[in-house]
Amino acid sequence: MLMIPETEYELTAIRAQGAGGQNVNKVSSAIHLRFDIAASSLSDWLKEKLLNSKDNRITADGVLVLKAQQFRTQEANKKDAIKRLHEIVNLANLVKPTRYATKPTHGAQRRRLETKTQRGEIKRMRGKISTES
Repeated sequence: MLMIPETEYELTAIRAQGAGGQNVNKVSSAIHLRFDIAASSLSDWLKEKLLNSKDNRITADGVLVLKAQQFRTQEANKKDAIKRLHEIVNLANLVKPTRYATKPTHGAQRRRLETKTQRGEIKRMRGKISTES
């Protein structure tokens, strides 16, 4: 798990959107987090992976922008923004295992063909009954 130093991201308090009455207009409880990927201390391949991701929170300049306004307090929103930043970076740090093509076993092929034959037999039995005497 990678931890990002506080000096590498910038936190700004802004006013939150949405309902909240008169208090929402005077209290800056939401947090804007800006993280410059290119200027960070992350490894080069991780920077490249983040910059090439199709995440719309990453600007054309390579800055990851997160807005945290879920909680009523500024401190809780700060913690939430930092936690989400760490989650994004650690998710990009994961390397997926290589997939290898496999073939079904002979038993699996046989069972599949048997069930197909059974279904066909059931459908054949649904036809009209001919009375040939």
